[in-house]
Amino acid sequence: MDKGYEKERFEKLGIKTSVAERFRVFCKKLSKSQSMTLLLMLDFFEDNGISPNETLGPNMQTLESKIKKRINAVIAIIKDIEKNHDKPTTAMLQSLFMEFEPKQEKLILEKEVEEKEVLIVEKNDSSNQL
Repeated sequence: MDKGYEKERFEKLGIKTSVAERFRVFCKKLSKSQSMTLLLMLDFFEDNGISPNETLGPNMQTLESKIKKRINAVIAIIKDIEKNHDKPTTAMLQSLFMEFEPKQEKLILEKEVEEKEVLIVEKNDSSNQL
């Protein structure tokens, strides 16, 4: 039984035998009852604003081209944001961090070793003792 439609009574529709057989095969493919399949078909046509008399060929091509245009527009917007917003902001932040770069503090164990200039002085001693 169809959920939500249990209490409704059945109605008869006048359909040709060949059409009814084809519809039943279609219902089995969808694994739905005949009522639910017909309801899904009606919802599809109403939601998409198309008529069963129309072919979807040109409509699908125009839909595809519209989607491609929108995707290209979104890509252009993202590139513009990246170019005019992100890169300058990143550059400004980097320049700020470069100015206020903390001085490297020396480790506690590390001592300053000063290089002293060593002068060698010879003594003029006749005994040659050092």
